[in-house]
Amino acid sequence: MLSSPYSKSATRMLLLGSGELGKEVIIEAQRLGVETIAVDRYAHAPAMHVAHRSYVANMLDGEEIRRIIEAEKPDFIVPEIEAIATATLVELEQEGYRVIPTANATRLTMDREGIRRLAAETLQLPTAKYEFADSLAELQEAVAKIGTPCVIKPLMSSSGKGQSVCRTPEDVEACWNLAMEGGRAKKTRVIIEEFIAFESEITLLTVRSVSGTTYCQPIGHIQKDGDYVESWQPHAMTPEMIAEAQHVAKTITDALGGYGLYGVELFVTKNGIVFSEVSPRPHDTGLVTLVTQDLSEFALHVRAILGFPIPSIRLLTPGASATVKADRESDTFSLHGVEEVLAGVNTQVRLFGKPQTKVGRRMAVALSSAEDVETARIQAKAAASKIEVKYE
Repeated sequence: MLSSPYSKSATRMLLLGSGELGKEVIIEAQRLGVETIAVDRYAHAPAMHVAHRSYVANMLDGEEIRRIIEAEKPDFIVPEIEAIATATLVELEQEGYRVIPTANATRLTMDREGIRRLAAETLQLPTAKYEFADSLAELQEAVAKIGTPCVIKPLMSSSGKGQSVCRTPEDVEACWNLAMEGGRAKKTRVIIEEFIAFESEITLLTVRSVSGTTYCQPIGHIQKDGDYVESWQPHAMTPEMIAEAQHVAKTITDALGGYGLYGVELFVTKNGIVFSEVSPRPHDTGLVTLVTQDLSEFALHVRAILGFPIPSIRLLTPGASATVKADRESDTFSLHGVEEVLAGVNTQVRLFGKPQTKVGRRMAVALSSAEDVETARIQAKAAASKIEVKYE
């Protein structure tokens, strides 16, 4: 039973993290009459533009997060970013609050070590070989053991920050410094991964709900510097590969539990599917579902959270997304070219409304649908290239 926002019986959803993905989640929640609260570390974050209320807080300060949650008494706490005081979420869940999908899932997936050990050591899923290091000296030893090229990542980061490919032993120190700059929560520990020779990277959006586990069509994507720049749906795969991908996704999401949408990242190799990472929330590559599916990943997430059935997920049309990024830091800027983009057929654009640009920060996304993926990709990339970030 759902009431109305601001009423005594309102259903309240509090988001920890209020970026462009959280904004779409809040919009979908409000369509079902949910009262929404957005929290993030900076003012005027995208989801704050549409939430009923918002707070600016240090997301790693457990006491600060607890004060907000105890004041709001939300029915659902929905983490939307990596760097959160997860120990506090575990405590709050033990006290009766509902964390989506679960506090333990949030804790494990916010930490690359926790999720990798669960996948590889506990669940025996195929993953890249890996090592961990707490210092430059340990990193040098780990790289020598794994071999080059290899991938080095902070244990906690988002949008590829701090991630790099170490191609020779001489690159180790530079990779270490980049990981220290890009990591969150002031952790110095890094993960070193074997470089996988993959044919493609996919995101398999996996939904756990009262209807069981359901899957969206595979989403192909291209990353640059560890962050996605382009995605498309459906990604061409054989029925056997799709079944294998779904098996891996179900194994890891069953272990994490709870209701909600997971973004499961996988490598497609000539020898089969290899697990990469999992996010317990909508995935940035899944923005393409805004134009491809009858229910976007955000609508699916909210339905699952609220305990509503999801009898089917329909792909309506092939589609693609392409990102628009800033190349410098500024709080005085504007985006140009939107009119030209919207003059195109079957093309949309989402401006995220972030208050400040940063180097590599995603500021908008172009979305396009077509009769086939190849045409949609061409249209989306052409549209994104027409949008220019200008600085005053």
